[in-house]
Amino acid sequence: MRSVSGDGDSVLPWHVIREDGHGNRYRVGSYATRTEAQQVADRLGSGAGPAEGGGDRDGSYLVEPLGCASGEYA
Repeated sequence: MRSVSGDGDSVLPWHVIREDGHGNRYRVGSYATRTEAQQVADRLGSGAGPAEGGGDRDGSYLVEPLGCASGEYA
């Protein structure tokens, strides 16, 4: 698991993934809880344009646990 401080005690097991219209996937951030990750994904995917501080209309934001690369938990 990814460590926050490098000491191995704190981990960030939940990832926010951006998937664009072509199926390309990018990790946007890592978070300690699913709730925190979901809040970020919701904010980024709010549908507001970039000028309004919202997400990109050509992509979607998913929440996945560490080790999941298929989107099955999103």
